[in-house]
Amino acid sequence: MKDLLYAGLGAASIMKDSIEEEVKKLEEKGKIKKDDAKSFLESLQKRGEEEDDRVKKLFKNTIKEVIDELGLATKEDIQKLKEELTSKD
Repeated sequence: MKDLLYAGLGAASIMKDSIEEEVKKLEEKGKIKKDDAKSFLESLQKRGEEEDDRVKKLFKNTIKEVIDELGLATKEDIQKLKEELTSKD
């Protein structure tokens, strides 16, 4: 799963670089104004950051569901158990 996440982030990074390069070419050819190019890139970056947050939350929730389904102990569960064991001594 970690590899899948890294692959997605790598692809997003490559796509970002390609888009920036194409927008710069359009700007140099005079087909887009510098302010419009800057605004466009900023809006893309904002949407990318929002999507990144959404994917991270989704990934985190999926992991939590898997942990719950498998009945695995969490850090909190282990800490509670440690506290219970030390309080019995």
